[in-house]
Amino acid sequence: MTNIRSFSIKPEALKSDEFDLTVESPGRINLIGEHTDYNNGYVMPTAIDKKIILRFKRNGTKNFCRFYSEIFNTGFEFQLDKPIEKGKGWENYILGVVQEIINKDLKPEGFDCLIESKLPVGAGISSSAALECGVASGINALFDLGLTDLEIVKLSQKAENDFVGSNCGIMDQFASVMSKKGTIIKLDCLNLESEYIPADFKNCKLLLLNTNVSHNLADSDYNSRREECEAAIKIIQKEFPKIVSLRDLSFEILKNFKNKLSARMYDRCLYVLKENERVLAAASELKSGNLKSFGELMYASHEGLQNLYEVSCKELDFLVDHSRNKNFIYGSRMMGGGFGGCTINLIEEDRIDSYIQEVSEAYFREFEIKLDAISVLPGQGTQILKN
Repeated sequence: MTNIRSFSIKPEALKSDEFDLTVESPGRINLIGEHTDYNNGYVMPTAIDKKIILRFKRNGTKNFCRFYSEIFNTGFEFQLDKPIEKGKGWENYILGVVQEIINKDLKPEGFDCLIESKLPVGAGISSSAALECGVASGINALFDLGLTDLEIVKLSQKAENDFVGSNCGIMDQFASVMSKKGTIIKLDCLNLESEYIPADFKNCKLLLLNTNVSHNLADSDYNSRREECEAAIKIIQKEFPKIVSLRDLSFEILKNFKNKLSARMYDRCLYVLKENERVLAAASELKSGNLKSFGELMYASHEGLQNLYEVSCKELDFLVDHSRNKNFIYGSRMMGGGFGGCTINLIEEDRIDSYIQEVSEAYFREFEIKLDAISVLPGQGTQILKN
């Protein structure tokens, strides 16, 4: 008999406003540096001002735990002293975190949690990482488990890798927890060294355009891209055993393996090497205030994702192409794992409303799908408010 029991009616205990603490766990954007984190490369993410809100309270039991989502109008409950079994959907991000906490021999007790969300699911702004990090932070604070922020980041990533089965890198969780308001993180995913760069976009803002499509390829092909990169490294290691990830690879060595790797492997590697260079250049341009040059790097990133890494789709390509040759849009690229989700656009603030109307009409004519526009600001990482 399964330990997980689902229900659809909100429990009476969660209708009260009396909670012990509230966790605000933000989504994230990534300005540039896609699919580089699990290759030990560079990324430039930040948390945003759109969040998941989780309210926690002890329920006086030793092992009974209960979650209810206001978004899905459903919940589930389980016992901490029984095996944690995999569910079917969003609950796995929570159960994976609980399992990792138990694996650390930490001892939470029974609690209830109510979840509200201002993050669109499937938009590529890491609602899954926000949920994982919010749950981990809440349980940690509720029971004084003593986990550091970085331990919460690593625990949440491990939950997604091992329990959910998505072989993601560490960027999403790091950005959700560690971001500082008004800054962009230049993160080295090899050693987790971070630099916080002021998010000075002058007369511009960041605009997300949600395609409202999520192709079935997304999960399986995300993992396959990582597998292709790792397979290429194994071939290269036969001659260069010190190369353990694409971070260690140079353009010169890669060129020498062009005929020893499949064309697909070669393209994946070439994209990652070029994208790492673009992230470093983008950080320099942002610090110097060269937003036009920064935007050109965003376009180049999308072209690499489209043609070399092959994780874009016709809807994303349409939105990026539509933004080109408009002097009030400095850069545009797909963001996230790919095959749907959002483009991120660096656009002059006073042109946002008119552009949203224009591109929405064009997108609907092309695909008969309504476009969602989300204006975002770089925000603070996970915050805990004790009631």
